[in-house]
Amino acid sequence: MDLRERHEHDVLVIGAGGAGLRAAIAAKEAGASVGLVCKSLLGKAHTVMAEGGVASALGNVRPEDNWKVHFRDTMRGGKGLNDWRMARIHAQEAPDRVRELEAWGALFDRMEDGRMNQRPFGGHTYARLAHVGDRTGLEMIRTLQDHAVHEGVDVFMECTVFRLFTVDGRIAGALAYWRPTGEFVLFRAKSIVLATGGIGKGWKVTSNSWEYTGDGMAMAYDVGAELLGMEFVQFHPTGMVWPPSVAGTLVTEGVRGEGGILTNSEGERFMFRYIPDLYKEDTADTEDEADRWAAGDRVNNRRPPELLTRDVVAKAIVAEVEAGRGTPHGGAYLDIAAKRDPEYIKAKLPSMYHQFKELAGVDITVDAMEVGPTLHYVMGGVKVEPETAETAVPGLYAAGEVAAGLHGANRLGGNSLSDLVVFGQRSGAAAAESAAAEEGYREIQEDLLEKTIEEVIAPFGRQGGHNPFEIQEELKNVLGAKVGIVRTADPLQEAIGDIRALRNALKACSIDGGRAYNPGWNTWIDLRSLLQVAEAVAMSALDRQESRGAHTRLDFPDSDPELVKHNTVVRDEGGRMTIVMDPVPSPPEELRTLIDEGV
Repeated sequence: MDLRERHEHDVLVIGAGGAGLRAAIAAKEAGASVGLVCKSLLGKAHTVMAEGGVASALGNVRPEDNWKVHFRDTMRGGKGLNDWRMARIHAQEAPDRVRELEAWGALFDRMEDGRMNQRPFGGHTYARLAHVGDRTGLEMIRTLQDHAVHEGVDVFMECTVFRLFTVDGRIAGALAYWRPTGEFVLFRAKSIVLATGGIGKGWKVTSNSWEYTGDGMAMAYDVGAELLGMEFVQFHPTGMVWPPSVAGTLVTEGVRGEGGILTNSEGERFMFRYIPDLYKEDTADTEDEADRWAAGDRVNNRRPPELLTRDVVAKAIVAEVEAGRGTPHGGAYLDIAAKRDPEYIKAKLPSMYHQFKELAGVDITVDAMEVGPTLHYVMGGVKVEPETAETAVPGLYAAGEVAAGLHGANRLGGNSLSDLVVFGQRSGAAAAESAAAEEGYREIQEDLLEKTIEEVIAPFGRQGGHNPFEIQEELKNVLGAKVGIVRTADPLQEAIGDIRALRNALKACSIDGGRAYNPGWNTWIDLRSLLQVAEAVAMSALDRQESRGAHTRLDFPDSDPELVKHNTVVRDEGGRMTIVMDPVPSPPEELRTLIDEGV
């Protein structure tokens, strides 16, 4: 058996984005020995794509902001399917986690009095996002990775984990391989934290990088964890649409937060047509009112319609395109030049300025950008306990995008970054406490390890089988056409059949060459996870017969008041993927009143 390398840690963290780094730091601070495994290089985490800011009710720009308002905004944005306990923890603890980043060296933008500045974002009542220009995620990763290395966390880069193991019902370890050599490595651990991110590489048009293939969700499901709310896949309303080589590249919500407006091919500021009843009292209904808000009018608190929640804005752009009012390349115009002078734009949005200049030949200080929806985030994921982030598998934890519960049916911009640090910290601390109660490492049977290795190298022994790249491309076509931003029953049912057929085809793949830096083998292993998670998404979307948040069913266009009481849960029952509806936890009366009536 090719398994010469083995490591042992009290806590193993899989994924080195914001959640994984913060979990590793928390576990190390609790006295645990910590291993941190990342699929790519340290610092190459998808957290850097969260550009606009980290949501936290610091109250610096608007002193009336507080955790209760943040909690209410999060619950309303999630259309009632959030776990209220997670939403409350998140809103209460985000300010401390952000101040902690500042103490560790994060260089947030400042107001004149020296306090952290905060910008407005969609769905947030007040200007709430602490930011570093439009490079906030990058600054957070820099700060967290420096602190983790300083704390003495063991880092394993370019190492892909593909299988978790349990012994007597508790997590015991993980099997991985080194991408540069193809050699296998076993990590034994008393606790494991999953921080592997999302699933975006299943879709053709996405802001996600190559690492986002649903690894953590699939591995957790395989050992008995449940997946929650997988139908809720968020399409960010503003991704690049031209040129084709960069289609899907994120255009930060910070552009709209700094005053950018959306117009159609007729020059109309169309978002005023798409204000949902839920937000009418909070949203400007004239251009003059919206411009007063953008200019800092503190009397008028009705935000411009461009800052409605992401599901609303994305579907509005799609509606304009379908009505024949789209841009030449099938999107909408996003114009910041009409509202801000060039030096302001370059100072506040430096990455966007360079991104469009270099990739599209567009000067955003002069001309409007062409933008359209791009798959960006999944609200669903591994079901966890709110306080500890532990899954249904003892000793296995999940934090960040891989976990579900906080965001409900739709995530507010900026909540992802505060989610990472709040539940990264909680998961790491809980994993360390759980590991400390374990007397030793659990023995994983050698024959099980050998069988697992044989399974993943099997394609090298086949001739004339399917090509994994063709399966990958077909999956993107299926999900884009049948499990996209709007859905209906028949295409969803077809998608489930298509995905299952692709899973069978994957078993008959053949791969040439050796294991070292073999892109075909890497893709084949990624597809094992991605196809499994794609099936969970399609099945959950078919099962939820209503439209809510990021899940839109053309055949069920309205929200069902009964379905808001239940979350869609994916479980393994006898080797078969099944869907059940679990009750949504009901908040106590004082929080229910806060959500319904406001602070």
